[in-house]
Amino acid sequence: MSLKTRHLCELAAIRKALLDAQRETEQAAAIERERIAAEQREQQLFALTVGPVVAMREVAAPARKPRPPAAARQRERDEAAVMLEAISDEFDVESLLATDDALSYRREGITPEVVRKLRRGVWAIQAQLDLHGLRRDEARERLNRFVHDAKRAGLRCVRVIHGKGNGSPGREPVLKRKVQTWLVQKKEVIAFAQARASDGGNGALLVLLAPS
Repeated sequence: MSLKTRHLCELAAIRKALLDAQRETEQAAAIERERIAAEQREQQLFALTVGPVVAMREVAAPARKPRPPAAARQRERDEAAVMLEAISDEFDVESLLATDDALSYRREGITPEVVRKLRRGVWAIQAQLDLHGLRRDEARERLNRFVHDAKRAGLRCVRVIHGKGNGSPGREPVLKRKVQTWLVQKKEVIAFAQARASDGGNGALLVLLAPS
């Protein structure tokens, strides 16, 4: 830069201004150096106080097993309940059956009128189970599950088809007697009777379940 001056005093003023600016720059630099030094002293003091610092190793959180849906848990509980209510082939049912041709049954406290209404078809059949052609163990398991599910669904009257035994040795209705034996052991069953001819006759039973 070129400065034009007319008098010597102007040169002295310029020289003073330059010196002042230089001093301000040096002071600013000194302040900055002091600030940096103070920060370094603080860091050193912290390191001495805390001690060596080791970086933490990242540990993956254990994966959580997904919870089974509510429906699956309920189904497991239902299956466990059914297993606890297992029915036996050795149960003596003779004393519990009425001495009529249909060998009807009613639980204690249930009036004969309930069985008569059941025979007349007063209650609509809401579901049925056909046990034709099944082996004894399979038929027992199917019946056990059927009664349990029907009661849980709030059904009152169901039909169980056991067949007339025409295909059995000696034409004896073996499954019919087994079904009667199994049904009287189910707490959900309060009565049953042979179905009307239009509902299966002596090849089926109408079963009345306890109200929910």
